[in-house]
Amino acid sequence: MLSVDAHPLADLRCIEVHFPKPLKEMESPPELIDALRLDAEAPMHSSDEVRLKIRDLLRYGGFKPTGRSKPASEYLIKAAERGYLSSINLPVDLCNLVSLHSGLPISVVDLERVDGELRVGLADKGASYVFNASGQEIDIGGLMCLHDALGPCANAVKDSQRTKTHAESTRCLYVIWGTLDLPGRSEKSATWLKTLLAQQEAEVSEHSAGAL
Repeated sequence: MLSVDAHPLADLRCIEVHFPKPLKEMESPPELIDALRLDAEAPMHSSDEVRLKIRDLLRYGGFKPTGRSKPASEYLIKAAERGYLSSINLPVDLCNLVSLHSGLPISVVDLERVDGELRVGLADKGASYVFNASGQEIDIGGLMCLHDALGPCANAVKDSQRTKTHAESTRCLYVIWGTLDLPGRSEKSATWLKTLLAQQEAEVSEHSAGAL
């Protein structure tokens, strides 16, 4: 099950995906990797307005989306500007492609690594988790996060290391962290992502709260 706490700004999209084989047996096509550029053709593009609206979304609850805690979509834009944005694995590359051009942060988690039911809501004050293989932690108090029975596991800034995709992953969940202040943008981003996933022969289904 997936439940979403009430939020005055959130316009989320949750997409479950079943890939036809483990990720170690799937490669991102060259055209996908090539599109990880700011000047690549895309059905949508980010802007300063999008950046500011997403920061407003993340501020609700008291979180400060600045510095090292800025939205993941802003990291992607900076990486693309500097030529550092490269392939990681197929689901992450798809996530990064849509996030880069839409300006909306997108999480992707391995559903075989989550524990129990899922909920989207604000993280408790003082909450934190490890977000990379080096063991670095991020303070996520007040930030809207995806939670499982063990606690927060993904958000619009940095996803938890414990639920990230890996070589054996086949079943994933994408969360598009959109805002009602950008009408229609979450839906357009979800439609584009589902189209890209279908091109990779993945089984795709979009879920509303309570349907996962």
